[in-house]
Formats: sequence, C-alpha cells, structure tokens
Amino acid sequence: MESLLRWGIEHSGNNDGAQPQPPRSVQSLDPGIIDAILGRPDSELMKEALAIAVDEGKDEDARIQALDDFETFVEQIDNANNIDKMKMWEPLHNLLKSPNSTEGIKMQTLWIIGTAVQNNPSAQKACLALSPMPTLLTFLNPSVNSSKLRSKAVYALSGLLKHNAAAVQQLDEAGGWQVLKAALEDSDITVRRKTAFLLNALIIPETHVSQPTPPPAPSPSAESNSTGLTVHSSDTHPPAGSNPVHPNSHASMQADPSSISTSTAALKALEEHGILQSLVSAVTSPRTLRA
Repeated sequence: MESLLRWGIEHSGNNDGAQPQPPRSVQSLDPGIIDAILGRPDSELMKEALAIAVDEGKDEDARIQALDDFETFVEQIDNANNIDKMKMWEPLHNLLKSPNSTEGIKMQTLWIIGTAVQNNPSAQKACLALSPMPTLLTFLNPSVNSSKLRSKAVYALSGLLKHNAAAVQQLDEAGGWQVLKAALEDSDITVRRKTAFLLNALIIPETHVSQPTPPPAPSPSAESNSTGLTVHSSDTHPPAGSNPVHPNSHASMQADPSSISTSTAALKALEEHGILQSLVSAVTSPRTLRA
C-alpha cells in the first residue's frame, strides 16, 4: 500500500514525461521567506529596536518609534523578563541619564520601564539592581517643564514601588518621600492624581490568602458496598509548603511576605514627612497648585 501511494504521488500531474523535482531541503530555503511565514522571535526584534534607540546617529523619530515598538513587546511578561536575560536594563537606564536624549526619548524609556516592571517581581528586582530611584525621581523635579514627562515618571515609579519593600527602601534612601509630597502639588492634575493613587496603594496592607487545608484523607481501607473489594487510597495532596513559587506571581510571594509589604514603611513616611494633608488636598482640590 505504501509503495502504491508513493507511485501515485510521483506520477500525478507529470504528463509531460519530465522527471519529478526532488523536494527542497529546509536548509536551501531563503531565511527571509521562513521569517515571513513563521515570524521572527521577539527577542531578535527587541534587540534590533534597542539598537536603533541607543544609536544617537539615528533620526529621533526612528529612535522614538523603536522604543514604542519595544514597549509593545514588554507588555508580554516573558519579554519583560528577557530584558534582564539580554542585558538590556543598563542601556535603557543610560537613555534616561544621557544629556543627548531628547524629551521624547526619555518619555518612551520611562514608559518601557513602567510597563516592564508592573506586576512583575522578577523584572522589578532586575531593574532595582541598577539603583534607578535617584534618576527616576529627577523627572519629578519642578524644573522639568513637560507634564507628560512628569506623568510618565510617576507611572514608572508606580510599577517599581507597588508590592515591593526593597523599592520602597530605595525610595526612602533617595529622599523620595519629599519628592512625592511635592508631586502632590504639581500643576498638572494628572500627575497629582497618579501620585495620590500610588501613595494609596503603598499604604494599603497586603492581604495574604492562607493555603487551603486539604480534606482529610479517607481511612486506609474502605469497603465498597457493591463489590466488597478493599480500596486503598493514596494521598493526592502535596505536603504543606511544597507548592511551587512562581517569580512572576505576587500570590506566590507568600514564601517571603515581608518582600511585598509596603504599608508600614509608607504610613511611617506619611507621618514623618507631613504628606497626609498634601494627599488630601491633591484628591479634593482641582486648582492649579504649582506654576
């Protein structure tokens, strides 16, 4: 049967007597055609986008577009974690510090950081390794004229600080509480609101869901009324503490609850720095507070 099938394939559509062409190997196919069909890996596209973004010889619009494309990629959590694996955090951080980076480039970079670290403890940890807090806080300085740039700075800070005790400690060491207090009096209501929402998130205590208690295992032997056979049960529940800990899940951080607890430090800072009244004003007063 297999021989007959092979003969039929070889002779179908070959009426001119020409010999059938041997199948082409995958190696001989044009890589461009393969990429067009299957698509290129996101990691390669991220590398290309970042290479364009950091190239000061490129047109500014092209660099900004490359950063915009990069931000789209890191909306996917695996791509966000690839920033660390492909050693991309430092080039991104350098874009924020470079005197040659335009406002548009810095704004897009802040956007990337905020998206990549949002609800992602693994990316938060990788970003914090560069001690970025002083740099991020400079974008909330009153001398920064662009309200959009200040707003994106709050976005990046929010992603980094929420559910992250280590980031809150860096904020404190960098004098960040006073900066956030000043941001509550920003001339732009969007900046004020974002800062207020951030502080609110930091002072809310984390709620830890206790592990469910497995139902009691049946007795070692149970008699079946219908057959009289002895059924030997097996414990299908894993032992306590054996649940896997996923680095991108906040619920799984129960292994170290203190690592996501920010409320104690935040409440203390609000009291010490007199932030509470500024927080209330930011929420209730729509007037322009800072020229």
